[in-house]
Amino acid sequence: MTIAHAYAAQSATTPLAPFSFERRTPTARDVAIDILHCGVCHSDLHTARSEWGPAAYPCVPGHEIVGRVSAVGSEVSKFKVGDIVGVGCMVDSCQHCQPCADGLEQYCDNGMTGTYDSQEQVSRANTLGGYSDHIVVFEKFVLHVKHDEKDLAAVAPLLCAGITTYSPLRQWKVGPGHKVGIVGLGGLGHMGVKIAAALGAHVVLFTTSPGKAADALRLGAKEVVVSKDPQAMEAQRNSFDFILNTVAVPHDLDPFLAALKLDGTMTLVGAPGTPHPSPGVFGLILKRRRLAGSMIGGIAETQEMLDFCAEHGIVSDIEPIRMAQINEAYERMLRSDVKYRFVVDMSTVRD
Repeated sequence: MTIAHAYAAQSATTPLAPFSFERRTPTARDVAIDILHCGVCHSDLHTARSEWGPAAYPCVPGHEIVGRVSAVGSEVSKFKVGDIVGVGCMVDSCQHCQPCADGLEQYCDNGMTGTYDSQEQVSRANTLGGYSDHIVVFEKFVLHVKHDEKDLAAVAPLLCAGITTYSPLRQWKVGPGHKVGIVGLGGLGHMGVKIAAALGAHVVLFTTSPGKAADALRLGAKEVVVSKDPQAMEAQRNSFDFILNTVAVPHDLDPFLAALKLDGTMTLVGAPGTPHPSPGVFGLILKRRRLAGSMIGGIAETQEMLDFCAEHGIVSDIEPIRMAQINEAYERMLRSDVKYRFVVDMSTVRD
């Protein structure tokens, strides 16, 4: 066992504060990682505050992890001490259901093991995440990071925001010649714009905030549509091959579905706390449109995403913070006061 130094929530209503706990001793197939950077995701806030159901406390959030390998088990073959690696939203799965066999561990029939606030497969102990100075992870769920070391803090959000947007863009085969809409320009949306543009699509940002237009164009969008403007939305009718909706608050989906052409798909990746209003049936059936959902990606696809982003020079736009600033960061996230992801410098966890 080793002692990990972290920040944890002790209840749904208390702020995150310093906390120490025991990490397991690495087994033959484990990788021990000194955490360098951990991104701050809306999921962290929702979980710490039990907004998506009761969390297990103490809760140590964090699933956008970049670190350096400090030790490997005797049967580990893919990593060595000193490697720069990533850990995303899951650290295990059952390994024997059909989704796991197909490399879709995120859809494990028996429930994937999340990086935090989840049950380990064997011990059923609660997992504690990346707001800590080190972590021990089963080799299969560790990822190679090929970006330059100067970019590592900005790589961290790729482990959630990057794969959450990359996976549906790949699943629906987005590429050159496609007109693709991204709804919302936050932590997810700004990654969606970057990745869809790198895939060769003509990218259009839908936003309620006209002030985000310049940023969207800088990130790779070719057009910006203010979705509160009915005339602007009408001008987009029947023209999109694919729309990725990243907005995590309930809103009317019908204007975006109307923007899809025949056989077009809108995929939801934002997760609001209460449901969207139900879309009208005729908007779907008259053009054989599809409304879908997607959740992160399997390990192989996440590695593919990291390699793709390294090749194309893609990282997240971030604001680095110290660990002691985490509660302030949560409040600022609620106000959308970040462009576009907070990342904690984990060397500050004991300050």
